[in-house]
Amino acid sequence: MMLKRTSSGYRSLKESSSELEVAVQASEGSMASPTGITPFLIFLVFVVTLGPFQFGYHLGELNAPEKVITCTVDEPPRYGVLSLPQCIPMDAAEWGMIQSVFTIGGLFGALFSGSVATRFGRLVAVRGLTLFLAIGPIAEALAGSMWVMGLGRTISGLGAGAATVVAPMYISEVAPAESRGLFGAFTQVQINLGIFIAQLLGYFLSTNDKWRWILAAAGFVAGATFFGLMLAPETPKWLAANNQPRMAMGILQRIRGREADIGEEMADWEISGEAEEESLLGPPRGSGSQRQPIMSFLEVVRNPTYRRAVIAVSGVMMAQQLSGINSVVMYSVSILGNIMPNQAALITVMVSATNVLVTLATAPLADRLGRKPCLLLSLAGMGSASVMLAAGLSNDARVPIVLGLVLFVCSFGAGLGPVPFILASELVGPEAVGATSSWALACNWLSTFLVAQFFPMINAALPRGSVFWIFAALAAAFGAFVGLFVPESKGRANADEVWRRQSRSSEL
Repeated sequence: MMLKRTSSGYRSLKESSSELEVAVQASEGSMASPTGITPFLIFLVFVVTLGPFQFGYHLGELNAPEKVITCTVDEPPRYGVLSLPQCIPMDAAEWGMIQSVFTIGGLFGALFSGSVATRFGRLVAVRGLTLFLAIGPIAEALAGSMWVMGLGRTISGLGAGAATVVAPMYISEVAPAESRGLFGAFTQVQINLGIFIAQLLGYFLSTNDKWRWILAAAGFVAGATFFGLMLAPETPKWLAANNQPRMAMGILQRIRGREADIGEEMADWEISGEAEEESLLGPPRGSGSQRQPIMSFLEVVRNPTYRRAVIAVSGVMMAQQLSGINSVVMYSVSILGNIMPNQAALITVMVSATNVLVTLATAPLADRLGRKPCLLLSLAGMGSASVMLAAGLSNDARVPIVLGLVLFVCSFGAGLGPVPFILASELVGPEAVGATSSWALACNWLSTFLVAQFFPMINAALPRGSVFWIFAALAAAFGAFVGLFVPESKGRANADEVWRRQSRSSEL
């Protein structure tokens, strides 16, 4: 039976732990702060979110250079460096496939990474996914045919899909509880920054065969991530849940700083009684530890205790994509090209930059207003922006179109972008967070695939701009879903408290 760490247990562990002193002395000068935010914590968040950065980068990397890659420019195809063709002839359906196979890879990466992170550790998972994020861009950049490029996009998707599951798990377990929303928002900040960098490189390199450097750039980021992760530790919460409380304590002290009081934070850890005894008296005996069993991908939906969390987080993840954000990220240049052919790429870069700035500026909102209000505010803004885009595109009105795009990305960055990534770790315990995150991100990637694959077809079949009426209706529907099924998790000590309060509010 799992036991919460008691104050007396914490004191006895601390008094008897000479190894902790060694761990603290080895903390390389981490300075304590009143909120537990140290340079080492910021470093960890930055390095781990380089995975989500590449998710955003791969979403946006093909937007600007579409015409150059697919040989739809006026210049005839030639052969360049390494005898690679200057472009790869593709029609609209083939180009849509190249866009969408990334999301198929992401779907499988999301499905399996949660169980890997739960069983073997968050750090093992995030290091492993970096391999896919390095191999994929190499294949993309050296592609001489549509199939090789598609393979590279799929491999990149595997790594990116895993990153969107594991990175939020890692961050939520190393960030202080009162700042979890702030640091959780950096997953979306990095995604948006990746989109912006891809659009910026696309603006300058979408000529001749320079587009290959756009695709190769993500591989350099993966290399930097690999070396950065060599300095990263496993999360204290995972170590504690896997019967390594002494090591967990030392790492937590290092992350929080030498003088930080970590007793209250340790009190919420779930450690088996035998594991505590073993950590105090000697080497592990290796039998009889009865920690909470890890929940599998299927078990979390069969168990009513976890099923409602899976539904809530998965629904919000679907809302993130089906509200239409990737129609702007992937196809804004082609959407605007019919009305503003000379300014489309530049406007896309400016909108992407605005997205990054807004996400940074609104990062504290989730900890101040709460998770649920931010989601509802975001959906209301995106629904309104969809109406503006539908009206502007149907009437060739530039001002409503530009304002609609800005409102679209600003509203997304204020809530629907960052909040879904922190919900899983707050609505379930550590034994189920991996499986719950895999369900949620699988729904997210499936929704991304639907937008990537079918948006161009629906947009071409309907009158100009009419597709955004669909996004407006979906925003309203998901707003109702959030209001009814998503609990507020701000400031809650654990998942049990979240659902108890949700039950009380439902009764009222």
